[in-house]
Amino acid sequence: MSQPGFAGLITPDALAARLGDKNLVILDVRTAADGGKEAFEAGHIPGAVHSDYAADGWRAKVGNAPGMLPAADHLAALVGRLGIKPHDDVVIVSAGTAATDFAAAARVYWTLKFIGHGQQAILDGGFRGWTSDAKRPVESGPSQPKSTEPYPVVAQQQLRSTTDATLIASRSKQASLVDARGPSYFEGREKAAEATRGGHIPGAIARDYAGAFEAGTGKLKPRSELEKIFAVVPQGPAISYCNTGHSAAANWFVLSELLGRDEIALYDGSMTDWTQDPERPVATGAAA
Repeated sequence: MSQPGFAGLITPDALAARLGDKNLVILDVRTAADGGKEAFEAGHIPGAVHSDYAADGWRAKVGNAPGMLPAADHLAALVGRLGIKPHDDVVIVSAGTAATDFAAAARVYWTLKFIGHGQQAILDGGFRGWTSDAKRPVESGPSQPKSTEPYPVVAQQQLRSTTDATLIASRSKQASLVDARGPSYFEGREKAAEATRGGHIPGAIARDYAGAFEAGTGKLKPRSELEKIFAVVPQGPAISYCNTGHSAAANWFVLSELLGRDEIALYDGSMTDWTQDPERPVATGAAA
Protein backbone atom coordinates (compact mmCIF):
# COMPACT_ATOMS: atom_id res chain seq x y z
CA MET A 1 0.00 0.00 0.00
CA SER A 2 1.14 3.53 -0.73
CA GLN A 3 1.51 5.66 2.33
CA PRO A 4 -0.95 8.59 2.37
CA GLY A 5 0.71 11.92 1.71
CA PHE A 6 3.99 10.35 0.59
CA ALA A 7 5.73 13.54 -0.49
CA GLY A 8 8.47 15.97 0.49
CA LEU A 9 11.37 14.60 2.51
CA ILE A 10 11.76 11.13 4.04
CA THR A 11 14.22 10.44 6.85
CA PRO A 12 16.78 7.63 6.59
CA ASP A 13 15.11 5.80 9.49
CA ALA A 14 11.69 5.97 7.83
CA LEU A 15 13.18 4.60 4.61
CA ALA A 16 15.06 1.86 6.49
CA ALA A 17 11.74 0.69 7.96
CA ARG A 18 10.34 0.22 4.45
CA LEU A 19 13.22 -1.59 2.74
CA GLY A 20 11.88 -4.53 0.75
CA ASP A 21 8.37 -3.13 0.29
CA LYS A 22 6.94 -4.35 -3.03
CA ASN A 23 5.77 -0.93 -4.16
CA LEU A 24 8.89 0.99 -3.11
CA VAL A 25 11.36 2.18 -5.76
CA ILE A 26 14.61 3.72 -4.47
CA LEU A 27 16.03 5.89 -7.24
CA ASP A 28 19.70 6.83 -6.80
CA VAL A 29 20.50 9.87 -8.97
CA ARG A 30 24.13 10.44 -8.00
CA THR A 31 25.74 12.49 -10.74
CA ALA A 32 29.15 12.20 -12.38
CA ALA A 33 30.50 14.83 -9.96
CA ASP A 34 29.80 12.41 -7.10
CA GLY A 35 31.07 9.31 -8.91
CA GLY A 36 27.84 8.44 -10.72
CA LYS A 37 27.44 4.80 -11.73
CA GLU A 38 30.83 3.76 -10.29
CA ALA A 39 29.99 5.22 -6.87
CA PHE A 40 26.59 3.52 -6.99
CA GLU A 41 28.13 0.13 -7.78
CA ALA A 42 30.63 0.56 -4.94
CA GLY A 43 27.83 1.09 -2.43
CA HIS A 44 24.13 1.96 -2.38
CA ILE A 45 20.95 1.49 -0.39
CA PRO A 46 19.74 -2.12 -0.77
CA GLY A 47 17.41 -2.53 -3.74
CA ALA A 48 18.14 0.92 -5.20
CA VAL A 49 18.33 1.50 -8.95
CA HIS A 50 20.64 4.07 -10.50
CA SER A 51 19.71 6.75 -13.00
CA ASP A 52 22.28 9.17 -14.36
CA TYR A 53 20.65 12.63 -14.20
CA ALA A 54 22.55 13.83 -17.28
CA ALA A 55 23.03 10.70 -19.41
CA ASP A 56 19.46 9.42 -18.92
CA GLY A 57 18.04 12.71 -20.14
CA TRP A 58 15.99 14.02 -17.23
CA ARG A 59 16.46 17.36 -19.02
CA ALA A 60 16.65 18.02 -22.76
CA LYS A 61 18.44 20.59 -24.90
CA VAL A 62 15.87 22.38 -27.05
CA GLY A 63 17.36 24.99 -29.33
CA ASN A 64 20.06 26.59 -27.20
CA ALA A 65 18.34 25.95 -23.86
CA PRO A 66 19.87 22.91 -22.14
CA GLY A 67 17.45 22.35 -19.26
CA MET A 68 14.06 21.87 -20.90
CA LEU A 69 11.45 19.28 -19.97
CA PRO A 70 11.96 16.28 -22.29
CA ALA A 71 9.25 14.92 -24.59
CA ALA A 72 6.53 12.86 -22.91
CA ASP A 73 7.45 9.65 -24.77
CA HIS A 74 11.07 9.92 -23.60
CA LEU A 75 9.99 10.36 -19.98
CA ALA A 76 7.43 7.54 -20.25
CA ALA A 77 10.13 5.15 -21.52
CA LEU A 78 12.74 6.30 -18.98
CA VAL A 79 10.46 6.01 -15.96
CA GLY A 80 9.17 2.62 -17.12
CA ARG A 81 12.70 1.35 -17.70
CA LEU A 82 13.52 2.27 -14.10
CA GLY A 83 10.63 0.09 -12.94
CA ILE A 84 8.35 2.87 -11.68
CA LYS A 85 4.62 2.12 -11.87
CA PRO A 86 1.78 4.57 -11.09
CA HIS A 87 1.11 3.37 -7.53
CA ASP A 88 4.73 2.99 -6.44
CA ASP A 89 6.33 5.12 -3.76
CA VAL A 90 9.59 6.56 -5.14
CA VAL A 91 12.43 7.70 -2.89
CA ILE A 92 14.98 9.84 -4.73
CA VAL A 93 18.52 9.60 -3.35
CA SER A 94 21.17 12.23 -4.09
CA ALA A 95 24.77 12.03 -2.89
CA GLY A 96 23.99 14.43 -0.05
CA THR A 97 27.14 16.45 -0.65
CA ALA A 98 25.97 19.86 -1.82
CA ALA A 99 23.04 22.07 -2.73
CA THR A 100 23.50 21.43 -6.47
CA ASP A 101 23.33 17.69 -5.86
CA PHE A 102 20.02 18.14 -4.00
CA ALA A 103 18.73 20.25 -6.90
CA ALA A 104 19.14 17.28 -9.24
CA ALA A 105 16.95 15.20 -6.92
CA ALA A 106 14.42 18.03 -6.79
CA ARG A 107 14.31 18.29 -10.59
CA VAL A 108 13.69 14.51 -10.86
CA TYR A 109 10.96 14.84 -8.17
CA TRP A 110 9.31 17.71 -10.09
CA THR A 111 9.48 15.72 -13.35
CA LEU A 112 7.80 12.69 -11.78
CA LYS A 113 5.09 14.93 -10.35
CA PHE A 114 4.68 16.65 -13.73
CA ILE A 115 4.04 13.34 -15.54
CA GLY A 116 1.32 12.56 -13.02
CA HIS A 117 3.11 10.36 -10.50
CA GLY A 118 1.55 10.88 -7.10
CA GLN A 119 4.02 9.61 -4.52
CA GLN A 120 7.66 10.60 -4.32
CA ALA A 121 9.99 11.84 -1.61
CA ILE A 122 13.64 12.91 -1.43
CA LEU A 123 15.88 11.18 1.11
CA ASP A 124 16.85 13.81 3.67
CA GLY A 125 20.66 14.07 3.62
CA GLY A 126 21.00 11.77 0.61
CA PHE A 127 23.33 8.77 0.55
CA ARG A 128 25.71 10.55 2.91
CA GLY A 129 22.87 10.86 5.41
CA TRP A 130 22.06 7.17 4.99
CA THR A 131 25.65 6.09 5.69
CA SER A 132 26.01 8.41 8.71
CA ASP A 133 24.71 5.49 10.80
CA ALA A 134 26.87 2.39 10.32
CA LYS A 135 23.92 0.17 11.29
CA ARG A 136 22.06 0.99 8.08
CA PRO A 137 22.73 -1.59 5.35
CA VAL A 138 24.63 -0.87 2.14
CA GLU A 139 25.01 -3.22 -0.82
CA SER A 140 27.25 -3.14 -3.87
CA GLY A 141 26.93 -4.22 -7.47
CA PRO A 142 25.24 -3.00 -10.65
CA SER A 143 21.83 -1.40 -10.89
CA GLN A 144 19.10 -3.96 -11.61
CA PRO A 145 15.84 -2.15 -12.33
CA LYS A 146 12.69 -4.26 -12.72
CA SER A 147 11.70 -2.63 -15.99
CA THR A 148 8.01 -2.23 -16.74
CA GLU A 149 5.94 -0.75 -19.58
CA PRO A 150 6.22 2.95 -20.43
CA TYR A 151 4.69 5.17 -17.77
CA PRO A 152 1.15 6.42 -18.59
CA VAL A 153 1.94 10.15 -18.59
CA VAL A 154 -0.83 12.53 -17.52
CA ALA A 155 0.88 15.92 -17.74
CA GLN A 156 0.23 18.30 -14.83
CA GLN A 157 0.72 21.47 -16.84
CA GLN A 158 0.12 23.78 -13.87
CA LEU A 159 3.50 22.72 -12.44
CA ARG A 160 5.36 24.15 -15.42
CA SER A 161 5.67 27.74 -16.60
CA THR A 162 6.33 28.36 -20.27
CA THR A 163 8.17 31.40 -21.60
CA ASP A 164 4.88 33.03 -22.58
CA ALA A 165 3.31 32.41 -19.16
CA THR A 166 6.44 33.79 -17.47
CA LEU A 167 6.35 36.90 -19.67
CA ILE A 168 2.69 37.48 -18.77
CA ALA A 169 3.52 37.02 -15.07
CA SER A 170 6.39 39.51 -15.33
CA ARG A 171 4.16 42.13 -16.97
CA SER A 172 0.95 41.59 -14.98
CA LYS A 173 2.55 40.78 -11.62
CA GLN A 174 -0.12 38.08 -11.20
CA ALA A 175 2.61 35.66 -10.07
CA SER A 176 5.84 36.28 -8.18
CA LEU A 177 9.06 35.44 -10.04
CA VAL A 178 11.67 33.84 -7.80
CA ASP A 179 15.27 33.79 -9.11
CA ALA A 180 17.27 30.93 -7.55
CA ARG A 181 20.71 32.11 -8.71
CA GLY A 182 23.50 33.85 -6.81
CA PRO A 183 24.00 37.64 -6.93
CA SER A 184 26.55 37.66 -9.79
CA TYR A 185 24.03 36.04 -12.15
CA PHE A 186 21.02 38.00 -10.86
CA GLU A 187 22.83 41.33 -11.20
CA GLY A 188 24.17 40.48 -14.68
CA ARG A 189 27.88 40.34 -13.85
CA GLU A 190 27.96 36.69 -14.94
CA LYS A 191 25.78 34.61 -17.24
CA ALA A 192 25.30 31.00 -18.32
CA ALA A 193 27.16 30.11 -21.52
CA GLU A 194 23.93 29.50 -23.44
CA ALA A 195 22.23 32.71 -22.30
CA THR A 196 22.57 35.63 -24.74
CA ARG A 197 22.37 38.30 -22.00
CA GLY A 198 23.17 38.56 -18.30
CA GLY A 199 20.66 39.74 -15.72
CA HIS A 200 17.24 38.73 -14.43
CA ILE A 201 13.59 38.80 -15.46
CA PRO A 202 12.18 42.23 -14.49
CA GLY A 203 10.39 42.19 -11.15
CA ALA A 204 12.01 38.97 -9.94
CA ILE A 205 12.78 38.35 -6.27
CA ALA A 206 16.36 37.15 -5.60
CA ARG A 207 16.41 34.01 -3.45
CA ASP A 208 19.73 32.16 -3.88
CA TYR A 209 18.84 28.49 -3.49
CA ALA A 210 22.12 27.75 -1.66
CA GLY A 211 20.82 29.81 1.27
CA ALA A 212 18.28 27.08 2.05
CA PHE A 213 21.02 24.56 2.88
CA GLU A 214 23.15 23.98 5.96
CA ALA A 215 26.70 25.14 5.24
CA GLY A 216 28.92 22.41 3.85
CA THR A 217 26.15 19.82 3.53
CA GLY A 218 23.48 18.75 1.10
CA LYS A 219 20.88 19.01 3.87
CA LEU A 220 18.12 21.58 3.97
CA LYS A 221 17.75 23.92 6.93
CA PRO A 222 14.88 23.30 9.39
CA ARG A 223 11.40 24.29 8.23
CA SER A 224 11.24 27.29 10.60
CA GLU A 225 14.36 28.75 8.96
CA LEU A 226 13.04 28.00 5.47
CA GLU A 227 9.84 29.89 6.33
CA LYS A 228 11.94 32.96 7.20
CA ILE A 229 14.11 32.69 4.08
CA PHE A 230 11.10 32.53 1.77
CA ALA A 231 8.88 34.97 3.69
CA VAL A 232 9.90 37.62 1.14
CA VAL A 233 7.95 35.70 -1.53
CA PRO A 234 4.32 36.89 -1.31
CA GLN A 235 1.56 34.32 -0.84
CA GLY A 236 -0.10 33.36 -4.11
CA PRO A 237 1.17 32.03 -7.44
CA ALA A 238 4.95 31.97 -7.96
CA ILE A 239 7.32 30.89 -10.73
CA SER A 240 10.76 29.55 -9.81
CA TYR A 241 13.57 30.00 -12.35
CA CYS A 242 17.38 30.05 -12.62
CA ASN A 243 19.67 29.50 -15.62
CA THR A 244 18.55 26.03 -16.74
CA GLY A 245 15.74 24.94 -14.39
CA HIS A 246 18.17 23.05 -12.12
CA SER A 247 18.75 25.12 -8.97
CA ALA A 248 15.24 26.56 -9.40
CA ALA A 249 13.90 23.03 -8.79
CA ALA A 250 15.27 23.21 -5.24
CA ASN A 251 13.41 26.47 -4.55
CA TRP A 252 10.28 25.00 -6.17
CA PHE A 253 10.56 21.96 -3.89
CA VAL A 254 10.93 24.06 -0.74
CA LEU A 255 8.04 26.39 -1.60
CA SER A 256 5.64 23.75 -2.91
CA GLU A 257 6.47 20.50 -1.15
CA LEU A 258 7.86 21.62 2.22
CA LEU A 259 6.16 24.95 2.87
CA GLY A 260 2.93 23.82 1.24
CA ARG A 261 2.43 26.86 -1.00
CA ASP A 262 -0.17 26.47 -3.76
CA GLU A 263 0.34 27.37 -7.43
CA ILE A 264 4.13 27.12 -7.50
CA ALA A 265 5.48 26.45 -11.00
CA LEU A 266 8.95 25.78 -12.38
CA TYR A 267 10.12 27.61 -15.50
CA ASP A 268 12.32 24.86 -16.91
CA GLY A 269 13.67 27.03 -19.74
CA SER A 270 14.78 29.75 -17.32
CA MET A 271 17.30 32.41 -18.43
CA THR A 272 18.94 30.30 -21.16
CA ASP A 273 15.54 30.03 -22.87
CA TRP A 274 14.27 33.50 -21.90
CA THR A 275 17.19 35.36 -23.48
CA GLN A 276 16.98 33.63 -26.88
CA ASP A 277 14.42 36.25 -27.96
CA PRO A 278 15.89 39.79 -27.87
CA GLU A 279 12.37 41.19 -27.38
CA ARG A 280 12.10 39.66 -23.91
CA PRO A 281 13.22 42.16 -21.28
CA VAL A 282 16.19 41.57 -18.99
CA ALA A 283 17.03 43.74 -15.98
CA THR A 284 20.44 44.16 -14.33
CA GLY A 285 21.60 45.45 -10.98
CA ALA A 286 21.09 44.44 -7.37
CA ALA A 287 17.83 43.09 -5.99
CA ALA A 288 15.42 45.74 -4.77
